[in-house]
Amino acid sequence: MLNGSALRRDRMRRAPKLTAMLSVVVSITMPVTARAQTPSPLAEWQYSVGLPLEKLFDAPIPQWQTRLGLAVTVRPRYDGAANYHALVGPAIDVRYRDLFFLSTGEGLGVNLVSTTHWRAGLAITYDLGRRAEDNSGHLDGMGNINPAPEAKLFAEYAVSKTFPLVIRADIRRNLGGSDGWIGDLGAYMPLPGSSEKFFWFAGPNLVFADSRYMQTWYGVSSLQSARSGYPRYDASAGLKSVGFGVSAIWFFQKHWFVTGDAGIQQLVGDAARSPITQKASNAVFDFSFNYQF
Repeated sequence: MLNGSALRRDRMRRAPKLTAMLSVVVSITMPVTARAQTPSPLAEWQYSVGLPLEKLFDAPIPQWQTRLGLAVTVRPRYDGAANYHALVGPAIDVRYRDLFFLSTGEGLGVNLVSTTHWRAGLAITYDLGRRAEDNSGHLDGMGNINPAPEAKLFAEYAVSKTFPLVIRADIRRNLGGSDGWIGDLGAYMPLPGSSEKFFWFAGPNLVFADSRYMQTWYGVSSLQSARSGYPRYDASAGLKSVGFGVSAIWFFQKHWFVTGDAGIQQLVGDAARSPITQKASNAVFDFSFNYQF
């Protein structure tokens, strides 16, 4: 899935007060040396980065906000694969009254709570699943994980102006495909070097999943074992991966901007030990070229 949420970062540009505060806050609170959906090494916070800070620093929010662009993502062929491929497609982000949104990163949703420090709501997104032919030879006999819509409940909290840490949590349910639950807990902060036209953020995340999701993606049933030659393997619920991401935006003209995202995830526990996991560490790189109306 392509990362459309990176388009949200251009909102930060509308708040000169925020720009000045960030450089001061970051220099005080961070060491000088410190620096949307198929399963992806991108953290969930990277799809909505900057949104809570906009309200915290009193940036005006127009009735309509529309951004369109073209994005390319380089990512593993499936979660735990050794091979990578590139996906190219549209980057879309439309917001109405800080209430409804349509985004290639966040999905189709509504903000049920939207205050100075809090943002929470519901969304429908999608999971592209996994095809055996994505890695011919390695997934033979494992069958496909069908594409499916995904229901998501999310919440974000921005701590304060003097300590602009954003904490985000979400839980998602596949409505088909694995028919399982998966959740993400992450946090991020602005980094030194942000200016009126350039912003960047970084932070960690943890991903949890239930036994049905884990078994679908990393387990090997008796039937799959007979077909593939892999030993039977049961994957239990728990921590699936730990990760870290960096997201940035650069306005090179008033309405034109580019975004870049990088993320790495380390599979742990049953996911890392699965016989179908080729590489426990996966990375993703995303770049988009956009226009805001």
